[in-house]
Amino acid sequence: MFEYHRYVRTLGIVFLIFWTALAIQPLNRQDWILENLLMIPVTGMVVWGYRNHLFTRLGFTLIFLFCILHGIGAHYTYSQVPYDVWWTSWFGHPFNDYFGWERNHFDRLVHFSYGLLIAYPIRELFLRVAKVRGFWGYFLPLDVTLSTSGFYELVEWVVVEVLGGEAGMEYLGSQGDIWDAQKDMALASTGALIAILITAVINIRCQRDFTHEWLESLEVDPNEPDHL
Repeated sequence: MFEYHRYVRTLGIVFLIFWTALAIQPLNRQDWILENLLMIPVTGMVVWGYRNHLFTRLGFTLIFLFCILHGIGAHYTYSQVPYDVWWTSWFGHPFNDYFGWERNHFDRLVHFSYGLLIAYPIRELFLRVAKVRGFWGYFLPLDVTLSTSGFYELVEWVVVEVLGGEAGMEYLGSQGDIWDAQKDMALASTGALIAILITAVINIRCQRDFTHEWLESLEVDPNEPDHL
């Protein structure tokens, strides 16, 4: 138990130092504030999860990695994260040139990472709070990850409508792509599906009663009364 608390606290301290450093002179302060509003519910969830041991160390690590990526995007604004400059300084050739890309794809990476990194912690939440099992332990985390991804795109739309002009478009970060929202949701969906499939494969190999639990979770209780 001590190791668990020390590990999670270490992650929290590292992220706080990282976040504080990136809070100094961001590229666009207004966009940075808007992006970091997301951290309010995330922080509340993490603290609640820590106090109630809802997440494993793996779950907290995945949340930590996603928050690091989000922090970088908030500092530079997602559409201007200079990953191409960094890659060129390390390897002497722009990363985008390998794939013939013209836009900045850091936002795409983070949307994919949201599904890949957050689907498993959501699964842990369902297992510990809702006590789900079998099929529902895989479907519900996937469903929530996809629905929250779609909800975030609606939030972006509302913010752009309210702010308007350059500030709104900077926050949206679509870079002229009319299908930006759909692509972001598709990437989040793909990442979440990969995470859930990996979890399922590991459990199939390691959990002896996997098939029995899966089938049992789909059974209907005949004694359960109907409610209108």
